[in-house]
Amino acid sequence: MARIDLDSIRHAYGAAPKSDADYALKRVHQTFDDGGAYALLGPSGCGKTSLLNIMSGLVRPTEGKVLFDGRDVTELPTEKRNIAQVFQFPVIYDTMSVRQNLAFPLRNRGMRRGEVKVRVDEMLEIIGLARQGHRRARGLTADEKQKISLGRGLVRADVNAILFDEPLTVIDPQMKWELRAQLKALHRRFGYTMVYVTHDQTEALTFADRVMVMYEGEVVQVGAPAELFDRPSHTFVGYFIGSPGMNILPVNLDGATVRLGEHAIALPGAPKAFLAKKVELGVRPEFVRLGREGLPAEIVRVEDGGRLKIVRTRVAGRDIAIVLQEGAEIPADARVSFDPAGMNLYADSWRVELVGVSQ
Repeated sequence: MARIDLDSIRHAYGAAPKSDADYALKRVHQTFDDGGAYALLGPSGCGKTSLLNIMSGLVRPTEGKVLFDGRDVTELPTEKRNIAQVFQFPVIYDTMSVRQNLAFPLRNRGMRRGEVKVRVDEMLEIIGLARQGHRRARGLTADEKQKISLGRGLVRADVNAILFDEPLTVIDPQMKWELRAQLKALHRRFGYTMVYVTHDQTEALTFADRVMVMYEGEVVQVGAPAELFDRPSHTFVGYFIGSPGMNILPVNLDGATVRLGEHAIALPGAPKAFLAKKVELGVRPEFVRLGREGLPAEIVRVEDGGRLKIVRTRVAGRDIAIVLQEGAEIPADARVSFDPAGMNLYADSWRVELVGVSQ
């Protein structure tokens, strides 16, 4: 396995880029520690696959360097980087059997026949294809073929890193849960450096120890799943992670108080001095209280989420989502208040530290 450093990476697909708008990746400077399990999370077009392909060598960055264990590999082709990459759709040899597909990268590297058999047998069990080992890959379903791709990426023990580009897209929902659990178990067992690209927050948060959230070509926050949920560094992180996402409310700031329309809301602390064109209050639905005290609210609708229900309200002309337990009361004359522990202040979309509050 290897530590991977991305040193001031920028990338544009067009010739002669002149401004940030011309770059698919604006400026990325990140480290993936040896043996870490990482996810690159973000919407389509945010640059996560471009970043993964730069790490693998499929794309050469316009600017910056890629280092494996301190060695500059920016100019090295993919085959010289000793990585395994699993793509969104199956890439396999249709004329080979399942077993032959898995054995191919091992035999290519001169592994002895007995060792190949042990590794392949183990991987067939992990991906659930032990009974299909001797079948031609051509006759398998799309999700079975993708399992072969996953297995071929995982069967080698000598790779610097294993890179996954939305590998579970064609896998049925139940098998997704099983394969994610198996990937996590393999990481714990063998200590692979794994980087997993996805737009699905559930996949990212359940697989990775560290999640890199990307937005418009930039990494806007890196953290453990709990950090991303509790203290989003950027309003996009708050909006993108969580279901429903964080309530983001335009406010006016006055010391340790913000105003939402005509209503004053006390912050849990005063922000440090800053200049900003836009100030917003962020509160996750789980930290919004619905009762008979607070700001007057209009109940727009109630959505049944099984054990939870989502109450959509409107306060001072702004939509606010609230998550309640299934049996919680919804008052006729509803009012909304915010738990100070869940309040975040943002200046031009970036989180501002509040003095006197544990961060």
